[in-house]
Amino acid sequence: MCRNIKILYNFDPSATDEEIRAAAVQFTRKITGFAAPSAANEEAFNRAVNEVTHTSTILLRSLVTSAPPRNREIEAAKAHARAVRRFGSR
Repeated sequence: MCRNIKILYNFDPSATDEEIRAAAVQFTRKITGFAAPSAANEEAFNRAVNEVTHTSTILLRSLVTSAPPRNREIEAAKAHARAVRRFGSR
């Protein structure tokens, strides 16, 4: 699950709220072992997702760097090339 969490820092344009939330959901799924929580755990699970989203947003907005922002298209092309090398083309 966590393998799909992407780096969200230092991109132009910045990570969206939806991207940050998606990463928080994946993180919470990973540490709980739940793909989807039971009704008994749904409230706690959703609260954790909201808190991780909030904290991650604060973190991403607070970080500073002197490196130029990365281009999303270039990084996606690099990731695709790595996947082709690793898994071959289909």
